[in-house]
Amino acid sequence: MQGRGRWGLPAHLGGAVPVDMGAKLLCLFLTSALIAYYIYTPIPEDIEEPWKVMFASASFRALGHLLGLMHYMEVLGLITSIEYVEPTSDENVTVMDTEFSNVAVRLYLPRRASDGPRRAVLFFHGGGWCLGQAGTLCSVSTGVCVQDLNVAGSNTLLLASNSYRLAPKYHFPTQFEDVYSVTKFFLQSSVLSQYGVDPDRVCVAGDSAGGNLAAAVAQQLLEDSEVKTKLRAQALIYPALQSLDLNLPSYQENENKPILSKSLTVKFWSEYFTSDSSLREAMALNRHVPVEYSHLFQFVNWSNLLPAEMKKGHVYTSPTFGSPELAQKYPGFLDPRAAPLLVSDDRLRGLPLTYVLTCEHDVLRDDGAMYVERLRAVGVPVTHEHAKDAFHGAMTFVLGPAKLAVGQRLFNRYIEWLNKNL
Repeated sequence: MQGRGRWGLPAHLGGAVPVDMGAKLLCLFLTSALIAYYIYTPIPEDIEEPWKVMFASASFRALGHLLGLMHYMEVLGLITSIEYVEPTSDENVTVMDTEFSNVAVRLYLPRRASDGPRRAVLFFHGGGWCLGQAGTLCSVSTGVCVQDLNVAGSNTLLLASNSYRLAPKYHFPTQFEDVYSVTKFFLQSSVLSQYGVDPDRVCVAGDSAGGNLAAAVAQQLLEDSEVKTKLRAQALIYPALQSLDLNLPSYQENENKPILSKSLTVKFWSEYFTSDSSLREAMALNRHVPVEYSHLFQFVNWSNLLPAEMKKGHVYTSPTFGSPELAQKYPGFLDPRAAPLLVSDDRLRGLPLTYVLTCEHDVLRDDGAMYVERLRAVGVPVTHEHAKDAFHGAMTFVLGPAKLAVGQRLFNRYIEWLNKNL
């Protein structure tokens, strides 16, 4: 007869059971800890629906641990390709993919008859100049505004969202050149006439990196004597507007906030210009601008340009300059087409009616706020929507199970502004 082991089981099993159980418990504990690590992110108290935000942020945090397996932009690209939505029409809007000046464009064409020429928005998607296309979620959610305005509005609106070439395969100025080419093509009188668009009611818009591109396009149009049509408005949604100073108060306060961390922002900025890691490393230390370009810091001096409530006791320190070698090899980060805040006041005058959305818990908050101050100082009419309970990318969360109340609220305010001002 067999003896009994420690757990009242046959002796030949008694020694194995506690070992197996202990191993399983250890695996369960480690798995739970790992899941908790990815999912849990400290969320500011004033952000609603924190668990949804945590899950969204967790997907971005997990990317950091995949970087050893493949290029981080390739990982991000896989995620955004999953977000792609095929063009889908309904009874109000015809959605179609086409090309403007050899660049892919998605058009949202209103079906309802208009009692006059239509309004038009050229929308440039975000994604750090590395991700996205016209059919990904932010562009699709922006396209929803066309349906909303055509159902409720008194006139119709055409929206064109384009797919510019992306880093790391393409670097600056390719992305800018693509969106500028699309804009210049669309603003031709023959094209506007083809789509029934009022030449006095055209707006450029974009979110994040797309806001950067929209701002740069609006500035460049003022210098282009070939373009006769003037923009009515520009809408910049939590835009990235400079890479000169990557240690603004908003960068310090929101270094590890949801969705867009400081380190990921630095990666996006550096990848826009080159895949050379030396620029990213210098940007991470905020030591990438040579002393020869010290005069540019006047355009991003937050101590003069931020409202008091955004300074929050931070003390301005003089910049630490870097080697001129990086600026010689990759001058793009000093180019106003990549950093619209770097233009002089004279080049800001004449810009159209402007809408700027900034979010309190966003590393890019101060970029938008400084641009608002500079535009107002030269007489450009600006509506500044500052969301104290929002984070970068909040307006993307307006569809599906990830829908957030704050995203819907900001989206509605943006739509209201378009409806009133375009």
